[in-house]
Amino acid sequence: MPVPWFLLSLALGPSPVVLSLERLMEPQDAARCSPGLSCHLWGGDVLCLPGAVEPAPGPVLVPTRLQTELVLRCHKETDCNLCVRVAVHLAVRGHWEEFEDEEQFGRAADSELEEPKNASLQAQVVLSFQAYPTARCVLLEVQVPAALVQPGQSVGSVIFDCFEAALGAEVRIWSYTQPRYQKELSFIQQLPALPWLNVSADGEDVHLVLDVSEEQQFGLSLYWNQVQGPTKPWWHRNLTGPQTITLNHTDLVPCLCIQVWPLEPDSVRTSICPFKNDTRAHRNLWRAARLQLLPPRGWRLVAPCSLAAEATLCWQAPGRGSCQPLVPPLSRENVTVNEALEFPLLKGHPNLCVQVSSWEKLQLQECLWSDSLGPPKDDMLLVETRGPQDNRSICALEPSGCTPLLSGASTRAARLGEQLLQDLQSGQCLQLWDSDLGALWACPMDKYIHQRWALVWLACLLFAAVLFLLLLLKKDHVKGWLRLLKEDVYSGAAARGRAALLLYSADDAGFERLVGTLASALCQLPLRVVVDLWSRRELSAQGSLAWFHAQRLQILQEGGMVILLFSPGAVALCQEWLQDGTSAPGAHRPHDAFAASLSCVLPDFLQGRAPGRYIGAYFDSLLHPDAVPALFRAVPVLALPSQLPDFLRTLQGPGAARPGWLWNRAEQVSRALQPALDSCLLPPGTQETGLEMGPEAGDRT
Repeated sequence: MPVPWFLLSLALGPSPVVLSLERLMEPQDAARCSPGLSCHLWGGDVLCLPGAVEPAPGPVLVPTRLQTELVLRCHKETDCNLCVRVAVHLAVRGHWEEFEDEEQFGRAADSELEEPKNASLQAQVVLSFQAYPTARCVLLEVQVPAALVQPGQSVGSVIFDCFEAALGAEVRIWSYTQPRYQKELSFIQQLPALPWLNVSADGEDVHLVLDVSEEQQFGLSLYWNQVQGPTKPWWHRNLTGPQTITLNHTDLVPCLCIQVWPLEPDSVRTSICPFKNDTRAHRNLWRAARLQLLPPRGWRLVAPCSLAAEATLCWQAPGRGSCQPLVPPLSRENVTVNEALEFPLLKGHPNLCVQVSSWEKLQLQECLWSDSLGPPKDDMLLVETRGPQDNRSICALEPSGCTPLLSGASTRAARLGEQLLQDLQSGQCLQLWDSDLGALWACPMDKYIHQRWALVWLACLLFAAVLFLLLLLKKDHVKGWLRLLKEDVYSGAAARGRAALLLYSADDAGFERLVGTLASALCQLPLRVVVDLWSRRELSAQGSLAWFHAQRLQILQEGGMVILLFSPGAVALCQEWLQDGTSAPGAHRPHDAFAASLSCVLPDFLQGRAPGRYIGAYFDSLLHPDAVPALFRAVPVLALPSQLPDFLRTLQGPGAARPGWLWNRAEQVSRALQPALDSCLLPPGTQETGLEMGPEAGDRT
């Protein structure tokens, strides 16, 4: 595929060596030899079949070294492809004298060995080339005159023009003879990539910097390069001019690759996978991995990239430490990502879990049957081991190990050994696994627990009755105490029972810091506040629109409210939606939930569903009250911090606290907002760069 010359010049740079790259105007492959040798290139590619190594029947030619050189194969003066020229250095191996004794080898000498020892040598040399997605094999015939045949000496080289490859590709080259007299030579080379694609990290964000001219149009694709199956596209855009794409560090996985290409016919696509060895990417991969149950007894490990892992079943008793692997009797199993596997079980059980380990380290554990069969049960797992001549032994799996049932140990299984054997013989235990080696049984322990705790419950009831009588005798003192408790609890009960979704437009870093301060202050009321600043991970995983829709639905179902925080940027977005009915998707950041939420917010206002669900607010020093669009005045739109008491009273709903408490809380919120509000009013360049992001993940309460 032809590559525009200016892209090649960008990729190859100003190096004097690169500037003098040879141009090949011949579109066909060709071969040539060093002086004294003769060579011929077979037409067309051949099959890559190295075959087994054979003993040399005398002196033979073998490849000893591979060299590569970058050249340009040009169809027109400014329309060239990057091409790899390969030079194969040859030498003579073996001696005539080694094969003079015919009886030693039990066969007659070949006709070739009967020729004079000064005969010329001929060899067929194969060059194998791989550069994803291209794979080629070519055959070169080389002949060496007798005068150059010196055992153990180099005779020269044969040069092949050439293998075409894309910028940034990794090429692999092998060379061997037919027949093959030694292990094939191999060579790996990384071709230069386009320098205008750069990956950099800044704290928890990763920046893809594309430095091209303002007029240059190009495509950018992010995809998961999986070993099994085709690549999975994740993100694609057609862009123009210099761009900086920001990714959250939680999006990084080892197989995440970046592909860039100019938007021109037959353009070469440059791909890099820069996170293969990134420690954070490997941690994120295990966090994204999930175990999935496939009825009736199947399961699979779901992950965006391939993993080297082993899986085993384990038994998780409720409240009794770590999950105990069932090895033996069940063996470990190698895991292939996204491939269905089968459990060697007869029945499922909520206490059965799957452990996935990598390099002897536990990475993932999930109890797959807990969703369908309920929480873990207090069952005892009996392990039956079967030996020769019908010998059987049964033990109970406990945190200290497998305890024989009829033993003198002081464990629960030993104390109840006879009862458990009776339950097993009477069919009260559930058989989970059965084979020639043994079996697994889950025996319920509920009846034994009830017997043990019957006296404890009776004592608790007796204590509760005595306490109730004492309270009746001291009812006057209790009433006073309850009155004080009621006044203290009532002030915060309404706020604790409500949740609020805070929507805003991320105008700049200072305004985001102000929003974070407001959300943190509201959490101290206490009030459960949901804001996208504290949910970056969910935003990256779900997308802004899906995240907002889910949060809005949950908040409104719980009787909470949605806060629309207006700013100059938010007002501009609202007017854009009201005028055009849509918003340019490329004009906003990936995590801007306000831009994504307008498609759901506006219908509520247009259809009259907003009152009681929404409340508007703005900072009176940053926005004039008349700037808020009239459509949103169907709900209260309050200025902050001047109308903070009314704002807090509306958030609390019908069960608002007494006025004195509201004024105190409003004063606390106002004091918390003032430094961040003053920072927003500073001239650009003098604001602080820190951004209050709240909790690391999830909502803040």
